Order: sequence, then C-alpha cells, then structure tokens
Amino acid sequence: MTKAIRIHAPGGPEAMKWEDVPAPEPGPGEVVVKHEAIGLNYIDVYFRTGLYKAPSMPLTIGMEGAGTVTALGAGVSEFAVGDRVAYAGAIGAYATERALPAEKLVKLPAEIDFKTGAAMMLQGMTAQYLVRRTHAVKPGETIVVHAAAGGVGLILCQWAKHIGATVIGVVSSEAKAELARANGAAHTVVGYDKLVAEVKRITGGAMVPVVYDSIGKDTFHASLDCLAPLGLMASYGSASGPVPPFDIGVLAAKGSLFLTRPSLATYVAKRADLVATANDLFEMVRLGAVKIAVNQTFALKDAAAAHIALESRQTTGSTVLLP
Repeated sequence: MTKAIRIHAPGGPEAMKWEDVPAPEPGPGEVVVKHEAIGLNYIDVYFRTGLYKAPSMPLTIGMEGAGTVTALGAGVSEFAVGDRVAYAGAIGAYATERALPAEKLVKLPAEIDFKTGAAMMLQGMTAQYLVRRTHAVKPGETIVVHAAAGGVGLILCQWAKHIGATVIGVVSSEAKAELARANGAAHTVVGYDKLVAEVKRITGGAMVPVVYDSIGKDTFHASLDCLAPLGLMASYGSASGPVPPFDIGVLAAKGSLFLTRPSLATYVAKRADLVATANDLFEMVRLGAVKIAVNQTFALKDAAAAHIALESRQTTGSTVLLP
C-alpha cells in the first residue's frame, strides 16, 4: 500500500482525505514515479470544488510533480529506473508514488532540485506558452499581468522583462506589489478599481496589446478595457470564478478585440511540443532569467491547509507539497 490524498465528492478543503491506496503497478508505456515534491495549483481547487468535472470518484487531484523513476512498464525505452523526472498535466499527483504514461514525463536537469522541478512545470510551461505562442511578447511592448505575485505571474513578469517588454503587474496588496516589482514588473497596480485609468496613464492612452488574466469573473471587463484595438485578452484562469456569459458584440465595440481561453494541455498535447516547452523553461532557469520562488511548503497529508492558504490569497510564488 501507499498513501494519497483523495476526494470522494466535490467540496471544501475538508473533502480531501489522507488514505491508504494500492501501490501502483506500471502498465504498458507507463512508469512508476516516487514523488519527492508535488506542485500546488489553482486547477487543483477547480477539481476539488467540482468547477472542473472529475474523471471518476474517488479522485486523487494534483497536476504536477517531480521525483524518481522506480519501475518501468512494457515498451518504455526513453527512461530508466533512477531517472530524475518531472511532469505537468496528468491528474493524480497528490500521492507518495504513482504510475503514469512515460510520454507525460520529461527528464529533470541535474542542476534543478526536486522542489523547484515540482513547482515550475505547470506554472512555468503555462508562462512559456503564454509569452511565446498565445501572444509572442516583443521587445518594447507594454503588457498587463494579473496576479503578478502569484506562481505564474512571477514567472510571466521575469520572462517578459527578459524579452524586453514593460510589465504592468496587477496585485491585491502593497506587499505583493513589492514582490512583483522585484521580479520584473516595471509598474504595479493594487486592486482593480483604478486599473484601466492606470494603464491609460502609463501607456499615454495607447493601452496594451495583451492582458494575461488568471482572475476571471472579477477582472474580465476591466481587462478588456485595458486593450488597444485588435488587442488580445488571454483569460487563462478563474481564481474569482468563471466569467459569466456575455454578448460577443462587446469585443467589436471595444476595438475588434481577440479573446482566448488557453490551456496547457492543448499546447503540449504533442510530445515534441511538451519537450520543447519544458526545455525552453529549463534554459530560462539555467540562465537565471527566470527564478522559481518556492515560498511555501506543506506536508502532503496537510494538503487541506495548503488549499486554504491558496484560496485566501495568503501565498506568493509557488507552493509545494512534500510526501
């Protein structure tokens, strides 16, 4: 037997139970990974609460982790027992060990420790596709990043600054504003009430070509109002709740705007894209252009406390769970 956090029905943090589960056995094309660290992400909350439909119940949530390969299934040739690996996008990470398809894994460079590896995969690869592919950020651009002191936000700020863009970071407190500025945000805005006015002031009325918005309901329309004509709203999260239905004519009225709701799964669905995305992220970390801030750690069995901290905005940067 091994241990895992499981939920038997959607609910609050108390829905997560620390339980004995059968030890994993690798099927064809699978490997068993013994976790050294597991990443905490808002998508875990979405699955726990039922905002995202569970594939089955009971459910082990969690989308990313890092650890060591301990067993190989038939047909696996790209990995060996003892390899250091990391992954994102395969639900079931809140466990001491698990089996998963080898095609979901990437090898973790020796210079990147397990905590950093677990914290960086989902958030870091999300930042990668946002700045490289959803909207290819260019030197000289000014962009808006919501939750700029959060896990993805801090990486976006650093990456965009490295490219040569000017970042306007939106945060919920002065302390988080200071953190965002320390990680590449040239300007910060606390709260949403004055966001549009501040963006107009900072850009001299030109507004911005892209807004990266992980907040959802509470910021959606303000984000649209920050965009220049033909600008792109990248709504990649729903921390405040899902965006209610709206008349798409609004996009025309505000300047023929573009709207996308991207997800990492689509951008790394092909093995080649997964490897390229991860390698780009690893290189940015090696260069020191992106630093992964693991600012909170919790024991895996205390995942409920970690969720409470995340949902109440008590966290900054990344959080990992330790088996």
